[in-house]
Amino acid sequence: METIYSDLTQLGGKTELPASPEAATLERVQNPQSDTDYCVRFTAPEFTSLCPMTGQPDFAHLVIDYVPGDWLVESKSLKLFLGSFRNHGAFHEDCTVSIARRLVEVLTPRWLRIGGYWYPRGGIPIDVFWQTGPMPEHVWIPDQGVPPYRGRG
Repeated sequence: METIYSDLTQLGGKTELPASPEAATLERVQNPQSDTDYCVRFTAPEFTSLCPMTGQPDFAHLVIDYVPGDWLVESKSLKLFLGSFRNHGAFHEDCTVSIARRLVEVLTPRWLRIGGYWYPRGGIPIDVFWQTGPMPEHVWIPDQGVPPYRGRG
């Protein structure tokens, strides 16, 4: 029996972590509530990538909010996509914006934003924010709730 989930290939079994973001497959499913505007939030508090210069690990707390159109991202494929950055060397800005742009390319959402709250590298935290356009006025989109970095005090 065909369902909106029939085309998914990664859900329901063991799936290897993709070697790179380019090799990762982001899967989508039809949005059964596409006639309604609402916000979906994904939080990845343990995101990792590599510094392209030193190869040292970088850590971030990512918050992705989007108002879906016809498509929803399948969450396991999103988790694998984000995990594929573990061995990927790129600056904070590139990682954050690349993730958002890839989601926009696959989903064509009505609106999307990402907050990349990066932990300090060299003593300086770097926060990166990107969105597709103005925040929709008629959809409740809560604050991302991640305070600015304050160190230990």
